[in-house]
Amino acid sequence: MQFNQATDYAFRAVLHLAQLPPDTVVNGQTLATKEAIPSRFLLKIMRTLIQAGLVRSYRGVEGGFGLARAADEISLLDIVQAMEGPVAVHRCLADRQACNKHCCQECPIHAALGGLQETFVDGLRCMTMTKLIKQQRKAREVIPS
Repeated sequence: MQFNQATDYAFRAVLHLAQLPPDTVVNGQTLATKEAIPSRFLLKIMRTLIQAGLVRSYRGVEGGFGLARAADEISLLDIVQAMEGPVAVHRCLADRQACNKHCCQECPIHAALGGLQETFVDGLRCMTMTKLIKQQRKAREVIPS
């Protein structure tokens, strides 16, 4: 399983906003430049994040983007679901009718993948922007620049 490029950019954009003081607004060009995201692609990503309630947009000369929720209330799972939809490591976990054997109840592969998916989703859910910021700060302390 691999996240698409838009999701990677969304991770970067939201993490950048989360590192700023609350209620800070960053214009799109600054965000695109600092996070090495093509500006037109960033705008498309931000629309998706706004629709998901993760980011807020502000109009006008001082306009731009800011977080719609506190950094500790936004997880990697929130971003993944906004950008890619529900997490499903195999089609039978999203739709039981997708299996042409119709034996999901006793299928050991279905059970194994279901357990792995649950662990993966829980890991994404637990990893908030606040936790990522703390990890980043800790890493910077260990590895001086």
